[in-house]
Amino acid sequence: MPEVLSAIEQKVYHYLLDFLTTHTYQPSVREIGKRFRIKSTKTVSELLHTLERKGYIERDPSRSRGVRLLGYEGARRTQPVPFYGKIAAGDPILLPEHRKGYITVDRRFIPSEDVFWLKIEGDSMIGRGIFDGDFVMIQPGTDVEEGMIIAARFGEDATVKTYTHRDGGVVLVPANPAEQEIVVKEGDDFAIIGKVCGVFRPFQEVHQHEELSLVE
Repeated sequence: MPEVLSAIEQKVYHYLLDFLTTHTYQPSVREIGKRFRIKSTKTVSELLHTLERKGYIERDPSRSRGVRLLGYEGARRTQPVPFYGKIAAGDPILLPEHRKGYITVDRRFIPSEDVFWLKIEGDSMIGRGIFDGDFVMIQPGTDVEEGMIIAARFGEDATVKTYTHRDGGVVLVPANPAEQEIVVKEGDDFAIIGKVCGVFRPFQEVHQHEELSLVE
């Protein structure tokens, strides 16, 4: 397991990741120094040596851009999945102006190209392992089965619940005894958005301008 990085080491490591993603090659020692206002190339080399010793990179000192990010090969098998701050009534429910950003995911965990994320607000699904602040991946479509966890729309509000039937009608059941189930009535502006196919739990709060909400 790699050693914990200091604040400056973490900043340099993230810079290497972002630079490679943008340019497809690594920054030079001088470019790293310029980015962090480090005048001494020796100091930059020492930082890179520490990153290597701690198991984050490999270096070829004979090359100006001789840095390899360990594990970065996996980035070539990833896909950015958009997340949305709200949904729209009617069709389409997902509008570009409501998109708040992306969460990049290994493609092995993406069941279809049209998946997207919504963020949970509330505790109505804690009994099924979905908590306040989690991001849920939604696979769009109305082909859902009894007992599935789905995302549904009421007007411009969305909710995640367990899908079931009772007396010929649709009932959305929470996984928290403190919450009430939703009985869908004739005439309700209701639509199934899709089924939940993944949950992502951030280890820290996303910045406010990046957040999206899901009404529970």
